[in-house]
Amino acid sequence: MNLMMGMFAEVSWLGVLETAVRITLILLLGWGVLFVVRKLLDRTEHRLKDKYAAEGEPPSEAGKRVETLLRLVRQGARLAVWTTLLLVVLKELGVEIGPILAGAGIAGVAVGFGAQNLVRDIISGFFFILENQIRVGDVAVINGTGGLVEEINFRTIVLRDLEGTTHIFPHGTVTKLSNKTRGWSGYVFDVGVAYKEDTDRVCEVLRGVFQELRQDPAVGPSILEEPEIFGVDQFADSAVVIKGRIKTKPIRQWLVGREFLRRVKLAFDREGIEIPFPHRTIYMGEASKPFELKLLEKRAADAT
Repeated sequence: MNLMMGMFAEVSWLGVLETAVRITLILLLGWGVLFVVRKLLDRTEHRLKDKYAAEGEPPSEAGKRVETLLRLVRQGARLAVWTTLLLVVLKELGVEIGPILAGAGIAGVAVGFGAQNLVRDIISGFFFILENQIRVGDVAVINGTGGLVEEINFRTIVLRDLEGTTHIFPHGTVTKLSNKTRGWSGYVFDVGVAYKEDTDRVCEVLRGVFQELRQDPAVGPSILEEPEIFGVDQFADSAVVIKGRIKTKPIRQWLVGREFLRRVKLAFDREGIEIPFPHRTIYMGEASKPFELKLLEKRAADAT
């Protein structure tokens, strides 16, 4: 007990208080820096969106690009500020940070040799963002897996498919990237009709359906251009297939396409155009005779 009292008596409480006050001020300063950075980034976000809008870029495209860029900047700013605060606080506590920095440099070199994949992922991700290949909110197919891009981090891309499964791809492992919602999207349709139908008339009915669709206040604003009806694409087993495409705003192609096909079915029913279903023609030939009967008939024919 006396030993503990002696230790407490030797403590310079004034120095402890000064150190605590300095650490508190340092933490407050760090919080203030992060607050200012956040406000600057919010202001930058609005300016960039206004700039892209003035250049004629769709608001959704501008929003995705800005969100992707600023997300990475926020992550980098937080990492830099908190790392600096940690080092300053350690110095205030009497810890010599010179050896720590030197050790971190040596460890960084060692990690650089051993973590080549990590460096590759970071560099690849930098070029993804620099070249505007993919953004948060895009629908993309990465290495054969499709889904909505939910996050783009320094090292990974997070993709969520239609079933809700999350797929995580390190940047350096992406060998094939297909963006379905960059600039504009397209819905490609194949409509099969019976062989007896007049394909020119069918194309006119499709154009009429499209004009009705474009007048719809819920779906029409998502359509960018007149439809491209390519014409007869193939002769299938049970149908003549007519192919076409509708250009839409990014990520709106499936909404427009489903409504278009629903109206096509109603229009075909109204116009009496047949949408055939697969069918088979079965030929009932003569039943095969027993082998013994065939042998007797052959012998009789030979005898005559």
